[in-house]
Amino acid sequence: MTLTPGILLRAYAAGIFPMADSAEDDELFWVDPEQRGILPLDAVHIPHRLRRTVRSELFEIRCNTAFAAVMRGCAEPAPDRPSTWINDEILTLYTALHHLGHAHSVEVWREGDLVGGLYGVSLGGVFCGESMFGRATDASKVALVHLAARLVVGGFTLLDTQFVTDHLSQFGAIEIPRAEYHHRLRAALKLPAQFPAGLAVDPVSVLQSRTQTS
Repeated sequence: MTLTPGILLRAYAAGIFPMADSAEDDELFWVDPEQRGILPLDAVHIPHRLRRTVRSELFEIRCNTAFAAVMRGCAEPAPDRPSTWINDEILTLYTALHHLGHAHSVEVWREGDLVGGLYGVSLGGVFCGESMFGRATDASKVALVHLAARLVVGGFTLLDTQFVTDHLSQFGAIEIPRAEYHHRLRAALKLPAQFPAGLAVDPVSVLQSRTQTS
């Protein structure tokens, strides 16, 4: 079966997502984990040192200005990730979703260079984070903080991380059973959330306020 952006969106609405074994593999397969990773938006933890970095002028944050470049950055080998699952078909499909307004990038720039970022798929009030990368210290972490704040402001209720890694655990990511994820997904899909690419507020304050009122 040839995948299309429409099929991909229906898959996300059903709680499944595609992956490849490696960037060199042309075959894709569907994934629906028994334990699903999520980052509760009312309980995002930001380490103190990272708060200072987020609020500093070290990085410039942009959204949706270099989507394909972010995907290519996520596909790059790294010391802790010698290979990735982002192949040419994945790049083509998600770029098409981006042009349709259903995939977004959060980009971290420094002195005109793209040094980190992440991308994912939005559908209703759910954002499915796909991958992130960093070429500078804390760049991917800063991207995640800005993503979470934008989702709160935009009316999203579910940040799907697919799996939980040590990197995500420090922010409060947890695993929930597949059935619970599907229940939360159905509720989130009904919401008229909008990804606010032009957000210009302090993300730390947004997330702290959300945590205090939950």
